[in-house]
Amino acid sequence: MPTTTPVAGVISVELEITGTCNAACTHCCTNSSPQTPAGRMTRQDWQHVIADVAELGVPAVQFIGGEPTLSPHLPLFIDQARDAGLTVEVYSNLTHIRPSLWNRLEHQGVCLATSYYSDDPAQHDTITRTRGGLPRIRANIAEAIARRIPLRAGVVEVIDGQRIEQATAELRRLGVTRIQVDRARKVGRAADQAHTRPTADELCGRCFRQRVSISPDGDVSGCILSRFMVAGNVREQRLADILHSDRWADLSAAVPLPRAEGCPPDDSDDCNPANTEACPPAYGAAPRPSLGVLS
Repeated sequence: MPTTTPVAGVISVELEITGTCNAACTHCCTNSSPQTPAGRMTRQDWQHVIADVAELGVPAVQFIGGEPTLSPHLPLFIDQARDAGLTVEVYSNLTHIRPSLWNRLEHQGVCLATSYYSDDPAQHDTITRTRGGLPRIRANIAEAIARRIPLRAGVVEVIDGQRIEQATAELRRLGVTRIQVDRARKVGRAADQAHTRPTADELCGRCFRQRVSISPDGDVSGCILSRFMVAGNVREQRLADILHSDRWADLSAAVPLPRAEGCPPDDSDDCNPANTEACPPAYGAAPRPSLGVLS
């Protein structure tokens, strides 16, 4: 049972367990890349945070980055979160999943999410600034579907002439049924260079109110897109103290309220990446079929 006063309205926490990524996407909201450090947060720091999230009564966590599968501690974190009764989502670019990680992803209450950009390998490489990633991503999507791992995908529009419709159709052919489309948000590498910093207008309105994000260095904000609005640091304060602080309340008030029609536009969840509605209860409530029922 939670031992800390719950934070009203917060339904999930994004944990950026590493700043390092094997891609360097042109629109990355966190400026991640192969050269970006993993961050100051240690394994023990993250374990304390996961415990605090559970104590706060928040029902879900999302492991994100950077590329979370690059963290050697991801399996341990998944186990700890599940043992604490949390629903887990891993937001990965799906270029490489270790065999041992597949076993963790198959556990009840664990979901996968990814971003997808084009059915054309050259166009996909241009956006991610990597070479040859698309065949591996397709193969890992197919593997996740075969293993009955809940998977959602977001198609993010980044460049002119991007093959958005074709990418969506390809995802459906691969067996992905939960797909949304969004534009790149003007934060991180996609920030408007005419301004010194992003603005709250780029936010969907659910960060701070329903979402919490913790950076690889321990900074706490409302979501990965609102990293420019820091409320505190979990290496210096308990998460509960930060979320109940005047600073948190002031930042929440500074973010425009969500629009009536939801997170605008009907997006890839990059503005709302911790959206795990498809995991509990739709997927989490019922046992997964065995691989033997695959058609």
